[in-house]
Amino acid sequence: MNLRRHSLSAVACVLSSLGLASRLQASDRHDHNAHLWLTYAGDHPIAGSPWGVHLESQVRRADFGTDWQQFMLRPGLNYTINPRLMLTAGYAWVDTHQYGMRPARADFPEHRAWQQVAWTTPAFGLDWLHRFRLEQRQIGEMSPGNDGRFEVGRYRYENRFRYLLRTTVPAPWNSRDYFIAWNEVFLNFGSHVARNTVDQNRAFLGVGRRLNDHFRLEIGFLEQTLQQRDGQVWEHNHTLSISILSNWPFGHGSD
Repeated sequence: MNLRRHSLSAVACVLSSLGLASRLQASDRHDHNAHLWLTYAGDHPIAGSPWGVHLESQVRRADFGTDWQQFMLRPGLNYTINPRLMLTAGYAWVDTHQYGMRPARADFPEHRAWQQVAWTTPAFGLDWLHRFRLEQRQIGEMSPGNDGRFEVGRYRYENRFRYLLRTTVPAPWNSRDYFIAWNEVFLNFGSHVARNTVDQNRAFLGVGRRLNDHFRLEIGFLEQTLQQRDGQVWEHNHTLSISILSNWPFGHGSD
């Protein structure tokens, strides 16, 4: 049964990606960018408790890292049901900058609440992570102020659903290194979503190394295909992604 569920989830993820690709029309406009994303993501268990703290920060740079794309802070609270099932809820603050050939009207902020289920299942001799995430987004809509500078005129509310499927494959040369593959589909929904229901897709291939018992380094190529809100502009963001991941425990027993 677990194998069947896993297979269905994998097929759904692939079909969603293909569905996004099928929406690309010859008449649409396309914007190709080269980005650099730097990430710290830590799931820190609280010793002697099923609770834990999620701490995450992302620096996203455009034009081969020379200009800003986004800055994000995303803390959360974890609850571990068992070693293969974790629930998380949190808040994110996102500062998005103008970038690319068809940028937003101005830099804009976003406040976001999020909830997720992370579930790991074994299949085909590997562990597969399924991450289901809901987001309630307050996106700043920018208007020129009296001094000519843009400021938030109002916040637009949107909902978004995300599904990520990820696996790792041990490297044949030692037990510290591994290969990584994942894909994540983003779907917008709600009354304020008109033309970009299929928001974006992210596909990643890379390598990782366990630095010690609590830290990992992952480096790879991420291809982000994003549909802008007007539904006519597609961004193809070719991205070098470098991440530090941690499970350093908080409380008694940390070392």
